[in-house]
Amino acid sequence: MTLRGIPAEAFEYRLGNRSALDWVIDQYRVTTDPRSKIVNDPNDSDDPQYIVRLIKKVVTVSVETVMIVKSL
Repeated sequence: MTLRGIPAEAFEYRLGNRSALDWVIDQYRVTTDPRSKIVNDPNDSDDPQYIVRLIKKVVTVSVETVMIVKSL
């Protein structure tokens, strides 16, 4: 999946040492344990648009938070 048009400000809102958007993308990545070969797929197969809506929400909150902090 490729998402375009994400404003740079979305990456300015940080949770520790990385952006909230980076954290969400990392958490929803499909991974395979190298030793057991168990696949961890956190994506909800009943709702394929869930991750897109989640990213939209995180981008909105991140951009609005950055705007509020800059206005202080």
